[in-house]
Amino acid sequence: MILKTLQALGPQHGFGIARRIEQVSRDVLQLNEGTVYTSLLRLLQQGWIAAEWGTSDNNRKAKFYSITRRGEKQLAVETENWQRISGVVGRVLRLEGER
Repeated sequence: MILKTLQALGPQHGFGIARRIEQVSRDVLQLNEGTVYTSLLRLLQQGWIAAEWGTSDNNRKAKFYSITRRGEKQLAVETENWQRISGVVGRVLRLEGER
């Protein structure tokens, strides 16, 4: 979700990423800061995102994250995997009464 958010919105700071995911999910997904920043660190280590210091909307220093080319490729792989898995789950859930 973080990679997709960065792809859609461009560079964002961690708080902005979390808030956007919460908005899009209509608050079904509630992300705490620890979860977001742990995920961002892992994505940085994988080379799927990059980080750069900047100034937030409220004039505070913040680290802004952006998706890299490697991240774009990984997002495509993960999206394809998710679509395949969700399709399979959907088919299984529609098996009512079949024997």
